[in-house]
Amino acid sequence: MRKNLIAGNWKMNTTLPEGLALAKGLNEALNGKTVKCDVVIGVPFIHLASVAAAIDTSRIAVAAQNCADKEKGAYTGEVSAAMVASTGAKYVILGHSERRAYYHETAEVLKEKVILALANRLTPIFCIGETLDDRDAGKQFDVVDEQVKASLFGLSAEDFSHLVIAYEPVWAIGTGKTATAEQAQEIHAHIRSTIASKYGQAIAENCSILYGGSMNAGNAKELVAKPDVDGGLIGGASLSVENFLPIIEAF
Repeated sequence: MRKNLIAGNWKMNTTLPEGLALAKGLNEALNGKTVKCDVVIGVPFIHLASVAAAIDTSRIAVAAQNCADKEKGAYTGEVSAAMVASTGAKYVILGHSERRAYYHETAEVLKEKVILALANRLTPIFCIGETLDDRDAGKQFDVVDEQVKASLFGLSAEDFSHLVIAYEPVWAIGTGKTATAEQAQEIHAHIRSTIASKYGQAIAENCSILYGGSMNAGNAKELVAKPDVDGGLIGGASLSVENFLPIIEAF
């Protein structure tokens, strides 16, 4: 059976002391609780090793928010998948809409990042999703299909089985807009059918697909109740224990 998962994406927020305090606070809040989903926090690169050492990583896994598309070498400022793995991180967020839009990451670049992440035993949380213009034009299914196929369909079935997909409607990130639970279910089911067309029903059914569009304490329970919504990739609400914990508890 596929995993339920709630992943926080801190983005470019928190100094190291602030990040450590937030991670420790979440760790303490979950202590003694029975949690019905896996919990991941995606922290800035400079936090990775410190946060991984400061929390119970059997309770909260640590993710990087990106990694390089090169194995190693003269790439000043880049952080490799091997470096990420060496910190104790277990996940890496790849293909986020902000990386695609602001840093022009292409399908080919993301393909290389996924391959290197998997080679270093990291679980990629691979982000896909359409803009408002795409949705208004009725192209949302075509867009997510192309993003999945272009970067992921070269993987073996075994490698693909180690991925998590995060569907993020770009028009619902940081705007206060949220896809309805029915809209989320519709496109999650479509993504699962696209995966099945390549890798078969068993792998598609075992693939966790997260919703990444302004999930919060008020709508999380309705969203995760849908059969093809396996959790969430949470932005702003993951920056406080008070806001993040109710989303985890939605399961």
